[in-house]
Amino acid sequence: MDMIRDCKQTVVERAQRDPEFAKALLDESSALFLNGEPGAARLSLRDLVNATVGFEGLAALTAKPSKSLHRMLSPSGNPSMDNLAAIFDAIRRNLGVAIEVQAVAAA
Repeated sequence: MDMIRDCKQTVVERAQRDPEFAKALLDESSALFLNGEPGAARLSLRDLVNATVGFEGLAALTAKPSKSLHRMLSPSGNPSMDNLAAIFDAIRRNLGVAIEVQAVAAA
């Protein structure tokens, strides 16, 4: 057995078997977007989609073509705020969580 595993594969497998880890990924994706790191957030969301609802399921939940969703969450993607809100809402509902934002004073 190879000692080196694909990081994305490890993340997907962990999120599939550990609902709390999947929720933490959603939290991290949200924090990345809100803290000005949209590229990292898109890739984190992409891994979360692959681990949970899948792009076909996300397409059904958002009424957006799966190919468009793949592009939106690619490294060079640029989803509109409406599309981003729809993606977060679909994943949030799929995981059965609410997103609550709390401001923390910067150090």
